[in-house]
Amino acid sequence: MALDLRLQVKLSQQLVMTPQLQQAIKLLQLSRLELVDAISEELAENPVLEEGIDHQEEKEEALRTGVEDEVTPTPESSPEQELSGEMDGVGDIDWQTYLEGYSLNSSSNDARDNYEEQEDRPSFESLMTQPRRLSDHLLWQLGLSTLPAPEHHAAVDIIGNLDDAGYLQTPLEELAEQAGVDLAVYQAALQRVQAYDPPGVACRNLQECLLLQLDRLELSDSLAAVLLRDFIDELGARKYPQIAKALKLPVEEVFAATKLISELDPRPGSAYNDEEAHYIVPDIYIHKLGDDYVVTQNDEGLPNLRISAFYRNALMESKGIDKQTGDYIQDKMRSAVWLIKSIHQRQRTIYKVTQSIVKFQRDFFDKGIEYLKPMVLRDVAEDIQMHESTVSRVTTNKYVQTPQGLFELKFFFNSGINTSDGDAVASESVKSKIRDIVAAENPKKPLSDQKIVDLLQQQEIDIARRTVTKYREMLGIGSSTERKRLF
Repeated sequence: MALDLRLQVKLSQQLVMTPQLQQAIKLLQLSRLELVDAISEELAENPVLEEGIDHQEEKEEALRTGVEDEVTPTPESSPEQELSGEMDGVGDIDWQTYLEGYSLNSSSNDARDNYEEQEDRPSFESLMTQPRRLSDHLLWQLGLSTLPAPEHHAAVDIIGNLDDAGYLQTPLEELAEQAGVDLAVYQAALQRVQAYDPPGVACRNLQECLLLQLDRLELSDSLAAVLLRDFIDELGARKYPQIAKALKLPVEEVFAATKLISELDPRPGSAYNDEEAHYIVPDIYIHKLGDDYVVTQNDEGLPNLRISAFYRNALMESKGIDKQTGDYIQDKMRSAVWLIKSIHQRQRTIYKVTQSIVKFQRDFFDKGIEYLKPMVLRDVAEDIQMHESTVSRVTTNKYVQTPQGLFELKFFFNSGINTSDGDAVASESVKSKIRDIVAAENPKKPLSDQKIVDLLQQQEIDIARRTVTKYREMLGIGSSTERKRLF
């Protein structure tokens, strides 16, 4: 069969996402902090875009303080002229020395009168502190020790390989091989690091960590040490009667030794590795005014974008601007306008979604989490006449401050559990009930998952045992064996 080339005309339709549409979708799913970063990046790259000033707020502030005439420059003196007058004589001052000696607790007059005295004060940078890490604490102790150079380098290597809990996860053989040093050097360095504070640091497993802490307490020959050395698996399973029978001791003595073990620190390094708290800024607020809920945007911290008047006027006059420069300004202006429209559209969409959530979850806002209703993205999408994917993007990494607390918008979308009367209750509400049941149980006789199922059925919630197990694990609640407390 012969092969030949042909031209064939075919008419088809396909969806093409323009760069502007891609930008709008990207902005829609950004969190608040990511949006601020994106705006800052665009402000730095686009000269046509600038951060505007809310003149209405400026005027209100001037009227409130009674300095409107001072804020508004008179026509006779331009801002450039005023700035030039204020800067006369600035070059005569040693600003670096002035700032280093400046005290935050003194007024400008005191700083001027006591300038020579403030020169002896420490600079602001010297007063700044940072949290001390576990590695810093161990390296400080290592600096007070006298070790041979090979062991010192090995100790630094060991400290550098500790995790946040203070455990050495990398085998000594691997560290010695990578450093090209004899294994005995690393073993001696490990013993020296394990003697440092906090007790139990630089251990390779939980058993070694707890035994080392008992040794610090001079209890290496105690019953607690025997339990850790010979019955570590039984201790984890809380098989205290079997342990007592094997040791031919009363169960009460095993309980006392186990209580001592429970008071040891299984994560000795965690006290030195506190993570910095990250605060969540809500994107939107829900306030209750009378019997109604009012939704308000949180625009604090978001730049007030506008088009530069200088470039706009230059483009309108078109004097002294060549075609290439004019095309560049038009392109940047279109990009700036589309960014501003996309941000406004993002804010409006979040507002509409939140209003719809308030309508569907009115009982939750009035009475609490037990009255949270099952809801899916389709419910809100049909209510505000948008696509489900748009609602999904809007509710991702967006937070709302409500009278019931701070929640992610995704929190309000959850599956439902059937009740005996034919209604449905939200899965988050069921999780809350499971948490309350476990909190009220007897710690010596914790409830099994089947018993929790029975208690939920008494509240007319029809749920399977495996579902209770899944929700319990999602809440970080251990099994009945793990929750059992005998002392």
